[in-house]
Amino acid sequence: MSIRLAIIGCGGMGHRHLRGLARLQQAGWRDLELVAVCDQHRPHAESLAAEAAATLGRAPQIVADLADLPALGVVAVDITTTPPAHHTLACAAFALGLHVMVEKPMALTVRACQTMQRAAAAAGRVLSVAENYRRDPINRLARALLAAGVIGQPRFVIHHTVGGGDEMLISVWRHQKDQSGILLDVGVHYTDMLEYLLGPIERCYAQVRLHEPIRRNPAASGAAVAAGNDPAGVYGARQRQMPASFRATAEDALYATVCFADGTVGQLIEDHAGHGAPLWSRQIHGSRGSLDMPVDRTGVPLQLTIAGQPYTGSLLELVPEFQLDPVSAALFGGARLEHYQLDFAATDQRLLAVEYADFAAAISSGRAPEVDGAQGARAVAGVYALLESALLDRPVSIAEVLAGQVATYQQPLDASLAD
Repeated sequence: MSIRLAIIGCGGMGHRHLRGLARLQQAGWRDLELVAVCDQHRPHAESLAAEAAATLGRAPQIVADLADLPALGVVAVDITTTPPAHHTLACAAFALGLHVMVEKPMALTVRACQTMQRAAAAAGRVLSVAENYRRDPINRLARALLAAGVIGQPRFVIHHTVGGGDEMLISVWRHQKDQSGILLDVGVHYTDMLEYLLGPIERCYAQVRLHEPIRRNPAASGAAVAAGNDPAGVYGARQRQMPASFRATAEDALYATVCFADGTVGQLIEDHAGHGAPLWSRQIHGSRGSLDMPVDRTGVPLQLTIAGQPYTGSLLELVPEFQLDPVSAALFGGARLEHYQLDFAATDQRLLAVEYADFAAAISSGRAPEVDGAQGARAVAGVYALLESALLDRPVSIAEVLAGQVATYQQPLDASLAD
């Protein structure tokens, strides 16, 4: 019997999730049935319902309130709103006895994440965080190579991303501190990926900046929307309705040293205000060699260097036991992949489909989802450890942030959140 699902939040991310669900069903997995959509802005809900009718063959019912969902037989919800609403919607869903998948960042603050964890535990329901980067087949292979000791004991990691200039990244809210801020919205991908590859982050020291307090939105003036600023092609029309320029309140760059529990040291740069040559680098160096990783969701092969020489053989030969899960294998065309060639929209749909499959399996089997509330909260805490460190001008541990012992940066955000 399929699990009856509702999508809560029908903006850009809601439409992307719908396309992921459609891709999953096309691949033969029909464990989830979309029966309802909900959004405070009814035209968004109508848009999502219409697309669902076209792609899934059935229009979900539009509801105005979560309390209406149990009467429709809904068992689970997928929350794709902006981050400040995540914890209140999730807790309301748990109170109704529903399972929850929530977009990242899991919540606006660590305290809000922990409120969600407690509500899920009290209700005995699944809480899954929709983190997609780690599910990329290339990142799966990278983790397998690291676990097999191919580069030896990891010693340091470099993760640098620089670009963006003074243009808006996708939407206005991503530049507002009380809505998430760009460092949290993007940064949780990176803190989760670093922990996925190298284990727990222990502490960090960071500097942060707001380099571009005024952001431009060229789409508002009729300029073509760059593909990189319109993921999956679902944001362009909305961007044309947003302001041509606006004031940003959230910091847009961080520069940090990150220390892992196993002794690995990392250098992290996340600068969304770079005006020079764009930069991307994720390299892991170990006692025997190094692994150079491509931009997530591109399918570009990993580059392995051993004893100073590029490795020219098949990476799969080094990890003979490596296998993608059956859903990923079906969606990407094989259980053992070193690369793939898909455009962004196609890749995005497949990774979101894998999230949905994991969520459904967790509900059906009673097992924990891959990215549960604890890991979702750690990703958020990892970003706030960086922001709190910059504010206090000292190293900050993840444990301090999770325990609420360091929360100066988050205090005004917590005060603004609904209970």
